[in-house]
Order: sequence, then structure tokens, then C-alpha cells
Amino acid sequence: MDKKLEELLHSFKSHGSITLLTGAGISAESNIPTFRGSEGYWNIGSKHYHPQEMATYRMFSLSPYEVWKWYLYRRYICNHANANKGHLAIVKLEQNLKDRFSLITQNVDGLHIRAGNSRERICEIHGNINLMRCSGECSHKTFEIPTRLEFEHKEMELSAEERALLICPECLTLARPHILWFDECYNEIYYKFETSMSITEKTDLLIVIGTTGNTTLPSRIISSVMRKNKPIIIVDPFENDVTSMVSQYHMGYYLPCKSGEILPELCKTVSSEQG
Repeated sequence: MDKKLEELLHSFKSHGSITLLTGAGISAESNIPTFRGSEGYWNIGSKHYHPQEMATYRMFSLSPYEVWKWYLYRRYICNHANANKGHLAIVKLEQNLKDRFSLITQNVDGLHIRAGNSRERICEIHGNINLMRCSGECSHKTFEIPTRLEFEHKEMELSAEERALLICPECLTLARPHILWFDECYNEIYYKFETSMSITEKTDLLIVIGTTGNTTLPSRIISSVMRKNKPIIIVDPFENDVTSMVSQYHMGYYLPCKSGEILPELCKTVSSEQG
């Protein structure tokens, strides 16, 4: 870590708000595939579907149980992954900073919460793969997906009994995964859009971990912090549009590392006692 960055982090030991924005990169270190490669494709009959086709309201309208099977398989993978050193460092950072800490995540795997971050200080802006809600929107409530729905293999089929578990418990309409789909928009009710932007307006340091910023809200968060001339640290072993933009920003720091390798050191520098 260079001296200038170390001095910046030391300045946040006793004051200033820090926001972390995390994407798929941190979860990839827990062996959760991004589903952009071969693992992401899904077969319906003889046709192969890409994740950007499966993860849509349109596909759910046409083949709801195929979409549910895809998400239950993803859920199984996520729930059998373990938090890594990057997740655990973020937990320690929250414990030290308390109300000066905020976490905005694009990840739906729930690993931040399982690692120990509090629900009160986290915005899951793309939803959570362990939750479902009414597809007919009889209310805005979310419900835990029944633990009995273990979908270990792609080839598994949903039984009639399992399909009966995928209903809204309040109106008995078919439920849907609590996930922001590609053909849907961010909102406050489900995805904390306004809350995330409010946090961003108040933050004094943004740490971006493992995201390409290709979706609207993460891009706006990064741009907003830059407009306010606040420092940004980006952690990502792979160069992309966000790393390039932050590298050229006069208060930007790009660390081409895995989060599990560098976050423990970053968070310790912010959290450690003076002297």
C-alpha cells in the first residue's frame, strides 16, 4: 500500500463515513460462479438460454417454473459457499465504524449477512436469492424461500408438492424470486434506490470491490462520489471501465488485487487504534 493511500485511510480512524460497494468479484472468491460462462446457461427442451434471458420478467411470465428451477439451483450454490477473507474484513470494519459504515451490494447471495454484517447497514440493491415475494404484488412483503427446496442438480424437476411451496402465503398467487431482473428498474420499495443514493451523498470515502459498474445504480453511485470530489478506492484484479475511470480520477486509487488479499489490510488500517 502506498504512503498516500495509507495516510488517507488513517484519516478515517476517528471520523468520516465510509461506504463499500460490492459486486460479483468478492463472491467469485468464494467460488460462486458469475453465471456468465457455461454454468450460466439453462436448457429448456432443446434450446439453450443465456442468464440475461432467464433473469427477466418476460421469461418468468412465459415459463415461471423453469425460472424458479434456475434460481433454486443458483440458490443451492450460493448457500453452500462460505464467506471469504474479504467478507470477514468488511464485518470487522462495520464493528469498528458502527454508524459511520454503510454497505451497498449488487450480490444476491446473502454472504455479507451470513458473514456477520447487519441488515440495518446493508442495501441489497439487486435483491436476495433466499427471498421471494408475490408475483401479483398483493403486498410489498418478502418471505423466506422454504428450506425444503434444495435444488442440487440442474436436471431436477419440481414436484407438485414443491410447486405448492412457491406461492405467496398471503394470497396464494405464485411467488417470484426477490431479484431485480434485467428488464426491470431499480426502485426504493424493493431495491433501496433512494436510500443508496442518500448514503452516497453523505459518504466521505467510497470503496468499490469487484464490480464493473455496468448497471445504472452502481454507476450513479460512483459518479456521484466523483462529482463531490470525495476519494474512491477500487479493488479488482481485472481492469474494466470502472477501474479505468477511477484510475484517471484525481482522488482515485486502483488496487489490482483480490479483495481477500487486500481488504484485511485496508480495513485494519482504518480500524486500528492510534499509536
